[in-house]
Formats: sequence, structure tokens, C-alpha cells
Amino acid sequence: MSGAPKAQLNQSLIDGIATLQELALSSDPIGCRELARRLKMDPTRVNRLLQTLEYIGIARKTAKRKYAPGPGMHVLSAQSLFASGLINHAIDPLESLKKFGHIVALGMLWRDHVSYLYHALPGMPSEQALGRIGLYPASSGGIGMAILSTLSDEKIQETYEHHAVIPSYPDGIEELMIQINKIRTNGYAFVETLDKDHFTVAIPVGEPAFCAIGISGWIPEASVKEIYTELKKVADEISDLTH
Repeated sequence: MSGAPKAQLNQSLIDGIATLQELALSSDPIGCRELARRLKMDPTRVNRLLQTLEYIGIARKTAKRKYAPGPGMHVLSAQSLFASGLINHAIDPLESLKKFGHIVALGMLWRDHVSYLYHALPGMPSEQALGRIGLYPASSGGIGMAILSTLSDEKIQETYEHHAVIPSYPDGIEELMIQINKIRTNGYAFVETLDKDHFTVAIPVGEPAFCAIGISGWIPEASVKEIYTELKKVADEISDLTH
């Protein structure tokens, strides 16, 4: 969420979008009560919201009376990607990064997770790289950390204030902020991935940042400067094409 509201907010709309988002995140059809539990909302309210989403085609009810994304959700997703122009403008610049022989990725921050719009393994065609990876904890990856570093300290604190444990930072927010400040100083994230001996170099795109791009693989520290220079060129190109 984007700071303190300047006007009275529509709570019904907020709850509806939260329900839609949680439905989209579920890998399997989900029942009303389970969805309400995840959202910490009243089951009767969630049931009304799901029925409304089903009525307009964004959700669908299965034979077992559970809910799954409907055709409207997929259409909305395609329309939003097309309207933004981000993917269309980003693919060619991202292709140029494949010369390093590593994973090339573009992701956006959603709350405390990163959604990867593009994630290409070495040699993978771009059409296979689109939307193939789900949400990933922002604090556990280079792209997430690169975007987090562009947020204010207050916003980062707000993002993680209800976390019992911050992924990859068991000692808490102070440990996370040490790494965040290092990224701010360097201008890029250099983060060890969950697969040991593999690293991600990532930088934010845009001012203010609306996404981040990165390269992941076996990256020795001596190669970071060269990769950063190429990432910066591509980030500037994507930013220019999408604004």
C-alpha cells in the first residue's frame, strides 16, 4: 500500500481486491472458509465477495464448491500487461543480457513478495520466460532487495512489522536494514541465492522504481561491475521506453 490515504477509502473495494489477489495466489481451488481464514475476514463477507467475483467472471466455482480464477481474471491480466507496454518494451533489452549465460529476470514488488513477469533460464526462449515463476519473498532475492532499497525506512518497517520472522533475515529488521543500506550505497544488490554459491546482481528500474531486473548464477565478485554496467544500460532503456 502507498502511504497514508488523502481521502476516505472504499473498504469494500479494498476487501474485494484482497479477495481477488488471494484467490489468484492459491495454487488449487479454495473454499470460502479457508480464504476467509487467510484474509482474517468474516466468512459471510468473503462469501458475498466471491459470489460477486463469480458473477462478473473473475472467479469460477468448481464442482466441489470451491473457487478458482475465472476467465475474467486471465483476461484482466492480459489486458493490464498489454496496456502497460512493459513486457513488450522490455523483452528485447532483456534478451541482450542473455550473453552472460545466466538467468535473466524482471520482477515487481507486491507487498513483501516479488512477482516475476520474466524469468529466463540460459537458452530459454522469451515466450517461455513470461509468467513462469510465482511469488517469491522479496527479502530472499536480489530483485526484491533492489526494489526494497528504493523505499523509505518507514515503508520497509511497515511492510515487515507483522512478520514473526523475515525470510533470510532471522535476526530481524535491523539485520535487513544493514543489507538495504549497503545496496543503497552501491547502487545495486549482490545477494546470495537460496542455492549456495549462486548470486544475483540486480538493480531497480525507473524513478521512482516500478520494477527491477537482475542476473543470477555463479557470479564471482570480480564480474559484478561488468554485469552492473550492462544492467544499468538495459534498465535505462526499459525506463525510457515505458515512460
